[in-house]
Amino acid sequence: MAIELTPLPLPASADPSKFADFGREVKGVDPANFTPEQFKEIEEALYKHGALLFRDAHVSPAQQYALTKAFDPKSESYGHGNNKTGETKKSILHPDLKTIPSVPQVQLIGNGMVYNHEGLAEARLKHPSHTTFHKTVVSPEDAAKGVTRFYRWHIDAALYDLNPPKVTTLYGLTVPAGEKQVCRYDDGTGDELEVPLGTTAFVSGHTMFEILPKEMKSLAVRTKVKYAPHPYVWMAPAHAMSTGLGIESEGLELPLEELPEWSEDKLKIFPILWKNPVTGGLHFQVHPCGAKELVVEALPEGASRGGALYPDGAHITDIKEVRGLLYQMQRPGIAPKLVYPHDWRENDFVLFHNRGVLHTVVGAFTPDQVRAFHQCNLAASDEPVGPSVEDIKTYT
Repeated sequence: MAIELTPLPLPASADPSKFADFGREVKGVDPANFTPEQFKEIEEALYKHGALLFRDAHVSPAQQYALTKAFDPKSESYGHGNNKTGETKKSILHPDLKTIPSVPQVQLIGNGMVYNHEGLAEARLKHPSHTTFHKTVVSPEDAAKGVTRFYRWHIDAALYDLNPPKVTTLYGLTVPAGEKQVCRYDDGTGDELEVPLGTTAFVSGHTMFEILPKEMKSLAVRTKVKYAPHPYVWMAPAHAMSTGLGIESEGLELPLEELPEWSEDKLKIFPILWKNPVTGGLHFQVHPCGAKELVVEALPEGASRGGALYPDGAHITDIKEVRGLLYQMQRPGIAPKLVYPHDWRENDFVLFHNRGVLHTVVGAFTPDQVRAFHQCNLAASDEPVGPSVEDIKTYT
């Protein structure tokens, strides 16, 4: 029997026309036990729709690792390197992850105290909050009323030495109930979004690219991003913008000479746009917090120069300019009507195309609210594929 795909339930805030192809609930197959034929259907659906939801799943850490690895059989280690994040105490990711001892590719994430869990006698989990990372925060009075923010829009990726995972799997084991919250952008636009407590918010990188004006499409298709060495350590002292979409340029990043040992040959330079292996579409896939430089190719011969940005190419090293350009291109793609905030239930198993969508933690929990999830993504065996010569001609 073929697997069944049904659209995800969209919130009233979403523009249905922008979600025609995004997100599907999967029925008729068990993510813990699938045939090779069923996996091929799951794989194709994932790349076509960006995110897949399995309700009422029962998946062990080993089974979660097996499904994640099936997308990239040559991959092996956790996306940030097994235990490397935990050992790097200065990393901004350090408090958020606890490794499952029997399956080190799977991480325990969430909030509150968890006991006797998969070989962990106890684990104190900390849900990331904008209050520890953003330059500004919502007032205590507003927070008490349920006002919150996006934490950090990102791709799951080390962005140094290791390649970005192809997929991420998230499994909700304990999901606390609570009132909905209001996510404020606080960027002068007045934008806000009602979200379920502790949602994971997703946006389509394909939509983020498609809605850009012509001159920005031309820039994106010609540009690569150079990421900082050990970017999560580098960014740790800095503050994020109120939308969670990048870092404020205050000069607070850790100096390169104070970072853990690094080498130029392990730095990552990726195209802004990553090609979908099934649809051939281009997805705007940039982790704005870790970006350090932009390398822009000149317009191809015969392309119109009218209105083009950096028609002769450029190497942009001014961090404020780098961040400004990326923000200008990415901010339209996180508009409230383009965000899918998943309303988690216990035993929800979500699989998303890490090379096709961006996501973020949202909201805040009280210390006594226990939330426990398993997360798995694997450093890929290859780098993302960027635009082809024909793509560049098409968009310039």
